[in-house]
Amino acid sequence: MAGIVAVFDFDKTIVDLDSDNWVVDELGFTHLFNKLQPTMPFNSLMDRMMLELHSHGKTIEDIVQVLQRIPIHPRIIPAIKAANALGCDLRIVSDANTFFIETILKHFGIRECFSEINTNPGYFNEEGRLKILPYHDFNKSPHLCNLCPPNMCKGLIIKKIQDSISRVENKRFIYLGDGSGDYYPSLKLSDRDFVMPRKNFPVWDLICKEPSLMKAEIHEWSDGEEFERVLLKLINKISIEESAQFISADCKLQTLSVSAHEALPQVLPLPQY
Repeated sequence: MAGIVAVFDFDKTIVDLDSDNWVVDELGFTHLFNKLQPTMPFNSLMDRMMLELHSHGKTIEDIVQVLQRIPIHPRIIPAIKAANALGCDLRIVSDANTFFIETILKHFGIRECFSEINTNPGYFNEEGRLKILPYHDFNKSPHLCNLCPPNMCKGLIIKKIQDSISRVENKRFIYLGDGSGDYYPSLKLSDRDFVMPRKNFPVWDLICKEPSLMKAEIHEWSDGEEFERVLLKLINKISIEESAQFISADCKLQTLSVSAHEALPQVLPLPQY
């Protein structure tokens, strides 16, 4: 459906674990990570961990191999491919980083399903070490949102996406996420939209505290099977509603056309001489 924008978180939504923690744990740096975690923001911590990996001889290939074996539920990939095939505009808004996300999506053959990835920049410098930067530079221009981490306000990103879409296009949003950072963007959705929080995860708990604050319709999911079922059900629901509106509008035009025709003066018969 060209009228649907589906926005996905990445960690614990598309993949089943946190990709940052997965890399750190798999490469054997959990102890150092836990030691440094209380001392700095998470985004800065991950950049520091990439420095530590590099200084201990870990290569790009080591990181790629770990990323390529990250767990993902078997129904997630078919669900994303189906939504893309149905014409939905799929986008990612994630607090991971470009290198991790791009590597994983390409490995699973679904990178081309997404029109846009909004995340923290991640690139390899000339020394071959992965640099991870904040999406929002919280030192130079903080986003001032107290609901989100300093490096990324997903609410501002959703607002940017909404503003980039013409009102004439009249698109509807489906937002899928699990973490507390997915709460603020969910509040930005309208009553024509849908939010899919992962049940018993932080965003679900926040929504359950005051569900009346949500304008969007709430549809929870727990695992990949429910992810697929609920997502495709919502796409189908929107499709049916849009088709019904189109038919209704078409009928109104036909009715107006008939009414206008009936309102025309009748042709009088010519007199016979």
